[in-house]
Amino acid sequence: MSEAVQSAGWRLKFAGAALVISILAVLWFAAAALGTKYGVWGWQFGLGKMTIAWGAFVAIPAVIIAVAALIAGFTKAPRTKPVILALGATLIAFMLLFRLLGFGAQATSLPPIHDIQTDWDDPVRFSEALLAQRKSDDAMNPVEDAPVIPEAPAVEERWPGMGGRLVSEVQEEAEQPKTVDGDDVAPAYVRPIEPYYFDQSPGEIASYATRLADARGWTIFTRPETGEDVQQTMLEATATTGWFGFKDDIAVRIRAVDGATRVDMRSISRVGLSDLGANARRVSSFMDELADRANGRPES
Repeated sequence: MSEAVQSAGWRLKFAGAALVISILAVLWFAAAALGTKYGVWGWQFGLGKMTIAWGAFVAIPAVIIAVAALIAGFTKAPRTKPVILALGATLIAFMLLFRLLGFGAQATSLPPIHDIQTDWDDPVRFSEALLAQRKSDDAMNPVEDAPVIPEAPAVEERWPGMGGRLVSEVQEEAEQPKTVDGDDVAPAYVRPIEPYYFDQSPGEIASYATRLADARGWTIFTRPETGEDVQQTMLEATATTGWFGFKDDIAVRIRAVDGATRVDMRSISRVGLSDLGANARRVSSFMDELADRANGRPES
């Protein structure tokens, strides 16, 4: 070891320890997610406890130690190695902290719903077979035609006034811009969640929809009919998130209506109150891509 490295003394060791602590913090959150995904513990522990409840107690000390090591590294020469190690630790720790803060802000800014669809007046309904599969997999969220946000202290604390409201009304509000204290605020969802219309037959649109579902890696539960004489058909699938392994069930209803083919879509989470906008993003992106490929048009 060179004299320069040796003379860095405790500062180099401190910076190395800070880097190790930051890496261990990353591993903590990775363990929370992957442990949930592979059934080591339930999502209430992996997400609710390890990530949300205890996450700050992991990320904040890592930030403090990393910053302290960085300051110590600059105090005297030689600075290069202590500063490089401490800077790496600081970047990792702040990345974790900002991600955690962003997660909390996102959870508060989005409505506490996990069931999104394009037609609440005539709801997209899942097959009895898929409902049975949800039940056998211990899905906690029921599939209802007119779901209501539960009234609970935790809901009232984070989302005042939301408890007891129809999900359909809350979804519609989330699709519209609003004014807060005189300032225009962008809608919670990028655009309205609405049906699309196509000139091709239902069977042809079903073929497009199936290819898109396959390309997205969804597990297709019910493949739609694709024949020329098909007037109404349904695609059902399950999407699994990468880190935590959460499962969301999807239904795409394709039917002939007034000389055109109308496509409606529903996406619902199996567990959790808020989906952090995942189902809305899924429906919007899928419908947009289907429209791009088959020249569809929105209802409006």
